[in-house]
Amino acid sequence: MSIGIQLAELGFFAAVATSCSLSAAARELGISTPAVSKRLAQIEARVGVPLINRTTRRLSLSPEGEVLLEHARRILGELDVLNETLAGSKGTPKGLLRVNATLGFGRLHVAPVISRYVAHHPEVDVQLQLSVNPPALTDDQFDVCVRFGEPGDARVVARRLAPNRRLLCAAPAYIAAHGEPRTPDELRFHNCITIRQGDDAYGSWRLKASDRPDREAEVIKVRGNLATNDGEIAVQWALDGRGILMRAEWDIIRYLQSGRLVRVLPQYRALDADIYAVYPKRHQLSTRIRIFVDYLLEAFEHLNADKDSGAF
Repeated sequence: MSIGIQLAELGFFAAVATSCSLSAAARELGISTPAVSKRLAQIEARVGVPLINRTTRRLSLSPEGEVLLEHARRILGELDVLNETLAGSKGTPKGLLRVNATLGFGRLHVAPVISRYVAHHPEVDVQLQLSVNPPALTDDQFDVCVRFGEPGDARVVARRLAPNRRLLCAAPAYIAAHGEPRTPDELRFHNCITIRQGDDAYGSWRLKASDRPDREAEVIKVRGNLATNDGEIAVQWALDGRGILMRAEWDIIRYLQSGRLVRVLPQYRALDADIYAVYPKRHQLSTRIRIFVDYLLEAFEHLNADKDSGAF
């Protein structure tokens, strides 16, 4: 008689399902590729349906495999939280912590926090994945996501880490060659460097007068001959004097301070999208997650203090 999926197989299946190939799964699991293939085939034979489609190039989940992965992540996460809760009196974070952040912000600010965190809590294994767009909040692939903008989802906890102002800037060489816009409407006549990211309307900048917060934002349709989905590339183009850029303050403040970039239309600001640490409500009792978020809050308190003093 078939006994279906066994608890011990959930972790194995999750590792295989999130790998790009059987060989990659084998490396993560520390076993041989034939052993991975054999064990996966045994599970599929027992449940009576294919779970993963294998090709020479990649792995893809069958509909049944998608369902199994969703339940496996939830069950493994709940077991992890249960174990932490039962051992909570020890106060020692341990286990796997999966963190997601955007590319540039993750490199500059999240990765250093993780380095300090594991130095003090070596029993935690941290996996940091950087991505252009944040994963769906219903995706259980990560324990903590650092993202911009407060999510309107009651199923998650969102801890505000810091404000996030977006500023207009350009290199002094660009301003010297093309002049400085005096009103938002004059941006139409400038070369503007645009970034394709998230759900933002491409090529449309929304600006508000800082001294008139009650007024509606002006929507300016900008144009330019440079566009990218990578913020670091866009900043470099601005540094090269190629045009006017709208970018988050955390990414350009060092160049504003050094004079390599200057503010454009400083009396206007883009709509803010504050920075949050987001995690599922069921993880509120997880020691490793709670302490990691505390590390993030402490790091951003320092950054906010720098910002208030003019250093950030």
